[in-house]
Amino acid sequence: MDLERISAMDPYMLLSMVNMKLRDFHSSLDSLCQDWDVSPSLIEDRLKSVGYVYNKENNQFVAL
Repeated sequence: MDLERISAMDPYMLLSMVNMKLRDFHSSLDSLCQDWDVSPSLIEDRLKSVGYVYNKENNQFVAL
């Protein structure tokens, strides 16, 4: 996944994809971001814009 694709993707589709990847393949947001070669803040900022924040305890993005 690249910066351009993340920026252009519908934020709710990104939310769904990120939470699925976190649930099924990655133990943390940092791990996912290393795999995708992007900054965690990129994903966090994009999803925060639609009212979601990363919950480290549950390893998923949740509504504010």
